[in-house]
Order: sequence, then C-alpha cells, then structure tokens
Amino acid sequence: MRLALQTDYALRTLMFLATRGERCRIDDVAELFGISRAHVAKVVNQLARFGYLRSIRGIGGGIELSRSAEQISIGEVVVAFEGQMHLLDCVGMGDVCAVEKFCKLKNVLAQAERVQLEYLNSVTLADVVPTKRQLAGVIPLS
Repeated sequence: MRLALQTDYALRTLMFLATRGERCRIDDVAELFGISRAHVAKVVNQLARFGYLRSIRGIGGGIELSRSAEQISIGEVVVAFEGQMHLLDCVGMGDVCAVEKFCKLKNVLAQAERVQLEYLNSVTLADVVPTKRQLAGVIPLS
C-alpha cells in the first residue's frame, strides 16, 4: 500500500495539532513541513469535513483538533482519505478474472488487507505524536 500525498499531509497536520495541543494556523503546518499553504488548506478543509478538526475563521481563528488524539485512529483517517484500498480489483469486487472462483491469491490478499486495517485501526493519533522534547529545536512550542 502506498498512501496518496494528501493522506500523508492529513496525518502530518493531525500530528502537528496533537503535538501543539492548541489552536494553530495553516501557515504553521505549511512552514514546518515545507508544504505549500494551498495544499495544507485543501487538506484542512477535508479534515474539517470528516470531523477531525475545527477551522475557526477571523481574528484569533485557526485550526484545532475536534476530538482528542486518543479518539482518532490512524486507520480511520487513512480510509477516509484513501477510500477502498484493495491490493487488486478482485479483492473488492467479483467477475474481474477468469480464475477467480478457485484463486488462492485473492484470499491471501484479502487477509493481508484485513490485518493491515485492523492494525492501523488499533493505533491512535496519540500513539504516533512526537513528544515536545523530540520537537524542541524543530518548532517553537508554547
């Protein structure tokens, strides 16, 4: 599995917000990771639509997590951004291959997908957030 760049940016944005624990600006995320502001803004819009963060406009506005890092699983974020992540078409639908009815590979790949998703769902955002000490010198922390 290879994640789309947008999913990568979404996970990084969530990690940044969880580390900071306060309202931040899109520019803060863009600057730290060297990502264009436009890309971060697009990802933030989707994260807000999916319910992972709040975007507050105006003076004193910014972005912040809408729930705790312990309540956000990495798997649910990946699925929200990636959708179906089948290794081959035959795992997610039928009638795509002549040997499908007796193919053992399809079952192996389906099991691999299940194991992968179960693991990603067992890991929360809190599990992958760097400590403030680890980030010292990388970003200014309040």
